[in-house]
Amino acid sequence: METLSRFVLGRKRLVGVLTLVLLLAGGGAIALLLPSVSERNAYPGLPGYEANQRIMSTYGTGGYERPFLPVVTLPEGVTVESPGVRDRLGEAFDAAARETKGRVVSFADTGDRVFVGADGRTTFGLVFGGPVEQGGLPGSALGEGAVLDSVISDAMRPRLPTGAALHVTGLDPLATGADTGGLNVPVKLLVTIAAAILVLAWVFRSSLAFVPLLTAFVAIPVSFVGLLVASLFIEVHETTLIMLPLFGIGIAIDYALILVTRWREERAHGVEGDAAVHRAMATAGHAIVFSSAAVAIGLVTMIVLPIPLLRSLGVGGTLVTAASAVVSLTLLPLVLARSGRRLDRKKRVDTREDSAGRMWTKWAEIVVRFRVVAAVLAAGVLVALSLVALGINLKVPQTGNLARSGPGHDGLAALTDAGVPSGVLTSFDVFVPPGTSPDGVVSLVRGLPGVHGVATADTDAWARDGSAVITVMPSAEGGSAAGEETIRRVVDTVPDGVLVGGNVTQQMDYVEVTYTAFPWMLAILSLATYIMLARAFRSLLLPLKAILLNLLSLGAVLGAMVLLWQWGWGTQALLGIQPDGAIGTFVPVTIFAFLYGLSMDYEVFIIARMREEYDRTGSTRKAVVNGVGRTGRLVTCAALILFFSFASMASGGELDVAIFSSGIALGIILDATLIRSVLVPATVAMMGKWNWWLPGWAARVLRVPPSPLKEDTTPEPEPVLVPVR
Repeated sequence: METLSRFVLGRKRLVGVLTLVLLLAGGGAIALLLPSVSERNAYPGLPGYEANQRIMSTYGTGGYERPFLPVVTLPEGVTVESPGVRDRLGEAFDAAARETKGRVVSFADTGDRVFVGADGRTTFGLVFGGPVEQGGLPGSALGEGAVLDSVISDAMRPRLPTGAALHVTGLDPLATGADTGGLNVPVKLLVTIAAAILVLAWVFRSSLAFVPLLTAFVAIPVSFVGLLVASLFIEVHETTLIMLPLFGIGIAIDYALILVTRWREERAHGVEGDAAVHRAMATAGHAIVFSSAAVAIGLVTMIVLPIPLLRSLGVGGTLVTAASAVVSLTLLPLVLARSGRRLDRKKRVDTREDSAGRMWTKWAEIVVRFRVVAAVLAAGVLVALSLVALGINLKVPQTGNLARSGPGHDGLAALTDAGVPSGVLTSFDVFVPPGTSPDGVVSLVRGLPGVHGVATADTDAWARDGSAVITVMPSAEGGSAAGEETIRRVVDTVPDGVLVGGNVTQQMDYVEVTYTAFPWMLAILSLATYIMLARAFRSLLLPLKAILLNLLSLGAVLGAMVLLWQWGWGTQALLGIQPDGAIGTFVPVTIFAFLYGLSMDYEVFIIARMREEYDRTGSTRKAVVNGVGRTGRLVTCAALILFFSFASMASGGELDVAIFSSGIALGIILDATLIRSVLVPATVAMMGKWNWWLPGWAARVLRVPPSPLKEDTTPEPEPVLVPVR
């Protein structure tokens, strides 16, 4: 790193010109990317997705889109068999089909009693609308097409029999919030920048606070240049353009913060000018390189999955991480060498930089003294949360967790009171290709356990070009185990070539493909991380501990998500959003990808400094105390900035975005407190001399100096144990 530093400072004009060129290119890249980004959530190769695409391309309705159910309750003494009633119902449902340009089926056009309740007065229909632009993040995304319920009501109400009541229900009308897709990016960026300025001003107390922001403002446009090149090979999703600047501000400031802090520390030791920059790069520069590599390894999880949106997010995150590291290691040394001293308010360096922070040093001493107690308590909390995570629900939300009032709820109540199962709200389409008899498929499916009914019609909306579409109405909701089992029975029963689609089917396929491969992917990532950290820390056991604590942290985050969004503990009070009892299907893998790297980010900062202190003093206790004392404030501030980056995203009222961003924000806080402030120093103190062990054979493989076992130069204080009574 010192070689790079000397290269940069020896070619200041070249670095400046290249930075300017890349900034201008970044502006052009953004302009070129905006018209070409994708807003669709595609899942190529998944059977449910391919079925839905075939249905939508042939019929223009249904497929992935959830049905709307107009529920009509006739007045007392009137049933669906009363004279003239069926005709009036037919007129009303035909009007709904015209106004929505959708595909509609009901008792009026089929005469099928599955559309009629046990009282004979309650009847419903299925309205499948056209494609609704999903946008945003692919969670349950309820509420995207909710505008159709008012269109259906306005079309049907004037044509119904006198005295009939109408309520339109369905998963979308029952949604606890509207999923509009996207974020108010300028507002979120302003909130993040304002929070970053406050934190940095508290850290530096001089104009130097704006230097890390400068790094971010350069790194983000540079990353868009890389994204433009990547767009030649992958589909870039609009969500990537939204997430990249929000994530980039946090990660770029992180890297700049560690280098600037180390530069101030070197100046406090009496090193000035270019020499201070070289010394800072020789130590902090290595931490930035290994940290960015750790983040990239985590994001590989999303890149290798066959889901275009996740691949786009992974590539975007990797590019902005790489750009942040490169800018921090090239432009930032130049800024510090030329203007750093002038930007620091005081002519004399703040004496706080000359020694470890008193508060964090005291904290580290307490943790080391009570290391067993601290480790047991912190690990106990994290293990408890991880156990809660085992009950995570990645299915479609069930009606019991959705809106408890309003027309959608009234319609559902009318249905269930009349004996119609709520599973009809998750009715799904089946595509019958040319050459296969639709009647034969209907007969096969209708007799299956868990199927309430099967609907089709002999019209152009249901049969076209030799193909046909039929709709299966399950008894149990698709978000339940019984509902999913019904879908599997249908998939196993239909003849070859018949495609089973539907919203739930596609999400089931996504969960199976993504999370079946997840353990293998995790094992590969852990191995790659272990090798990288073993080289960074010159230790065999520290990387293993880091990976285990990282996985424990991620499990705890998912447990906290279950408490917040699945069980609804305080969600309404904190964010003003009613949870729907499910976690978005994409949430665990994306949270893992982002947090795996970010958690390792902090681990590298802290352990690298501990390693440096141990090499200097030969004492594990001094390594822990001085390492935490030196990095505690740095890690806390970096975590706060990233926390605000993601917390600002959670405040927009959009459920799926709020779930994802609050998960990242929670993970950052959990990691910076329980993990990095308690478990890391406690476990390092407990492991003693074994932390630093790297035998000769391993050192030769890793191509680093060996670190043989040796006794600490300073005896460790005895840990305080909790007495057992």
